[in-house]
Amino acid sequence: MSFVDLVVVEVWGGRGGDGASSFARFKFRPMAGPDGGDGGGGGAVYVRAESNLATLLDYRYHKTWRAGNGVLGKGKNMTGATAPDIVLPVPPGTVVQDEESGQVLGELLKVGDQLLVARGGRGGRGNARFATATHQSPREWEEGEEGGHRRLVLTLKLIADVGLVGEPNAGKSTLLSVVSAARPKIGDYPFTTLEPNLGVVGMSGSRTFVVADVPGIIEGAHEGKGLGLKFLQHVERTRVLAYLVPLDAEDPQAVYRGLRHEVTQYSPALAERRHIVVMTKRDLLPADAELPVLDAPEAVKVIAMSSASGQGIEELKELLWTVVSAARHEEVSDDDGFNPDDFGRAFDAAVDPDPGAHPG
Repeated sequence: MSFVDLVVVEVWGGRGGDGASSFARFKFRPMAGPDGGDGGGGGAVYVRAESNLATLLDYRYHKTWRAGNGVLGKGKNMTGATAPDIVLPVPPGTVVQDEESGQVLGELLKVGDQLLVARGGRGGRGNARFATATHQSPREWEEGEEGGHRRLVLTLKLIADVGLVGEPNAGKSTLLSVVSAARPKIGDYPFTTLEPNLGVVGMSGSRTFVVADVPGIIEGAHEGKGLGLKFLQHVERTRVLAYLVPLDAEDPQAVYRGLRHEVTQYSPALAERRHIVVMTKRDLLPADAELPVLDAPEAVKVIAMSSASGQGIEELKELLWTVVSAARHEEVSDDDGFNPDDFGRAFDAAVDPDPGAHPG
């Protein structure tokens, strides 16, 4: 299945039904008065987050959506039927934007979140509505209103706890396959990952968190070079970033600095998010070889591991869980009794407070 994360669709709310102009006629009362009913309302268009979707692929082929029109009013004060609403199902994490104005109409983050994107037109009033003491035989009636119309930009931004950040061939897909049940495509050439992958990491004590493996970035990624924008779009929602720096890189410090630069240029707020540095491919160096010292003062910790040999994997999972837990707790409001100072002390005790320490 192809992964589609940005589409443009056009939606129309249904037109309201026209009101009726009618007069009651009975055997002994040929002109009993106006009895034209109102027209029914047009159907509205909603966008709703559904749990069984992971891509916007369906909207690549079905780009126009129209709700039904309301039914005309009838005599005997019969109101026309209201047309049913239609719902566009999307994956959680979808941002809905008006193409013309650029306004973000809403974000559907949780399953069941729903957003009205095109209202249905109101049904017109029948002539019975216009009768008064001085105007007892009105013939006027109203036309139904037109429904709303919009061109929408639907953008999917994956929701994950940890986003893996790295250059092509940094070992992101391999790491994801080792720590979770996900099976992303893995190859010995750059840009093996062409679309985001999600994996759920299960740990003891029913502890779980979600990791996103996204396309690698190169210099200029924030400007759209390579697959950079596809990467950056999908790490916006992650709670924690893990910068992957391979130990066989010619200059690991420059790799880390370049990754930080691209993220900062794309979003300074994203760059401030809590992160760790993962030095990958530990197995390529002799066991007794001294690891390069990486200067990462803003990182929570620098850790070395190998997906091939499994060295450092459990330590990495425990570290990620600790950092993710801290991020989750920070999202809890003070009204829930959360004391950030207390948790901060527990967090500092759980991880090495010296982020520039020598990995190993």
